[in-house]
Amino acid sequence: MSVSLATKVGALGLTSPVLTASGTFGYGLDLAELCPPERLGGIVTKGLSPRPRIGNPPPRIVETAAGMINAIGLQNIGVEAFCRGPLPDLRRRGALVVVNVFGEVMDAYLEVIRRCEEEEGIAAYELNVSCPNVKAGGMEFGHDPGQLERLTALCRAATARPLWVKLSPNAPSLVDTARAAVAGGADALSLINTLRAMAIDAGARRPVLGTRCGGLSGPAIKPIALRMVDEVHRALPATPLVGIGGIETGRDAAEFLLVGASAVQVGTAVFRDPAAPLR
Repeated sequence: MSVSLATKVGALGLTSPVLTASGTFGYGLDLAELCPPERLGGIVTKGLSPRPRIGNPPPRIVETAAGMINAIGLQNIGVEAFCRGPLPDLRRRGALVVVNVFGEVMDAYLEVIRRCEEEEGIAAYELNVSCPNVKAGGMEFGHDPGQLERLTALCRAATARPLWVKLSPNAPSLVDTARAAVAGGADALSLINTLRAMAIDAGARRPVLGTRCGGLSGPAIKPIALRMVDEVHRALPATPLVGIGGIETGRDAAEFLLVGASAVQVGTAVFRDPAAPLR
């Protein structure tokens, strides 16, 4: 018996509800031999900025008892290099591509989107307004409903493609920021991003990460992510949601669908099993 896993996130059709999470699957081709991107519902790219970023100083990642903390700092090759390099290969493979967009100022988000608008093969944009391990941009917008609504509206005016906003679990009120993103024109919301966290090297008597703090992901945050998806779904039942946080199995994914998500993104599990999204 054949089973269809096809679903929709708003108007965007997916062959399955499983995508990869930004920052965990590179630009979609890094793990292609183990997990072909065209066999997934879609891939969300590593966050792209107008120009390349070197990210934070090392150490930038540490394993925890139930996940990991990262402070990569949105290192990326820049939108131009992505459009000239990985994107044509992804297009040839027939992969569904969601471009994650980051900027230190609002105009930077618009610069990335405008460059991507020149290309075919991009299904949607996901605005990263929730990264907890960069010094400027991102999280400031995700924590201020007024700024978030304005940013979303500016990006909405720059494209006819579906626009997702990735919400921060560290915001004072997740529901308020969700409402702001929808008021600004978001077609869907992705939640949650990582939780601000810290690891200490007791022997060295100092923080493990070069930036002291970073973003916690993995199974440790799944119960929190489920609760937050449920809260936003109850507050905004007509808004499509993409669930993220500690998803390692099909059962985990089903739990997110049961509290209101239309699709899910697999992230930290990829570091242990690169084929986890496909499995």
